[in-house]
Amino acid sequence: MFGSIRVDIHKLETFIEPLVIIVSAFVVSRILSEIVRRYIRRSAKILKVDPTNYSFIQHAVSMIIFLGAVFFVFRSIPELHDIGTTFFASAGILAAIIGFASQEAFSNIISGIFIIIYKPFSVGDGIKLLSNSQAGTVEDITLRHTVIRGAENRRIVVPNSVISREQILNSSLADLRIQLFLEILISYKSNQQRAMDIMSEEALKHPLLLDTRTDDEKKQGKSAVDVKIIALEQKGVRLRAFIWTANDADATTVKFDLYKILKERFDAEGIEFAHDDNLLELRNE
Repeated sequence: MFGSIRVDIHKLETFIEPLVIIVSAFVVSRILSEIVRRYIRRSAKILKVDPTNYSFIQHAVSMIIFLGAVFFVFRSIPELHDIGTTFFASAGILAAIIGFASQEAFSNIISGIFIIIYKPFSVGDGIKLLSNSQAGTVEDITLRHTVIRGAENRRIVVPNSVISREQILNSSLADLRIQLFLEILISYKSNQQRAMDIMSEEALKHPLLLDTRTDDEKKQGKSAVDVKIIALEQKGVRLRAFIWTANDADATTVKFDLYKILKERFDAEGIEFAHDDNLLELRNE
């Protein structure tokens, strides 16, 4: 009789342990899934993307936990040892095949996750890829690629694994303001001081100029636009105007407007441009 009871207790213990493992896996999975869900929603709000695009991360966490639970269940029941060994060996081979075939896809997904975590750029940021000088506004960040709206409203589609290795110039990171370096090369016989005054006057008139002076600098009479001679070159004198704007779009507008205005003013006042292929050059830093 007692032997029968011991056998029943042993059988009961055999089933209790797997049950505890499954329940524990369920609880842990729900907790971690909720943590991941909140993080995804917070990150998606910052990146301005649909959080459902990254819900796969929640499912992946749950799947890994339950696979681990199944493994321990098979290990805890002696009768299932052989079946479990065969099952997990087959699953490992299948995973290796799928992983090899999907290596590039997984690389893009992982890179996309790191973009979310470290935020080198967000949707709406103006960026430039330094390796090939392609520039534009980030329009979308998906699991596989990043979409950049470039010149002429064309889209540049860059795989996440590629863009994560790029050196990126982000004009919108932390501070949206842009300081323009507007450079003009004039002849030596031209009146350099008058040319500098004209550049300052016209830049100060522009409605998109951003005045970054402190109160003390204003009291001291410092101009919102500095113009300096930065080089004496073989072909002429290079002048540079330092012009602040609120963002990259305003900088482009100021650039085009001042090109036209300065050409007209210089012609009217007898200031000659030096003969150079890069007569007017704008550098954003």
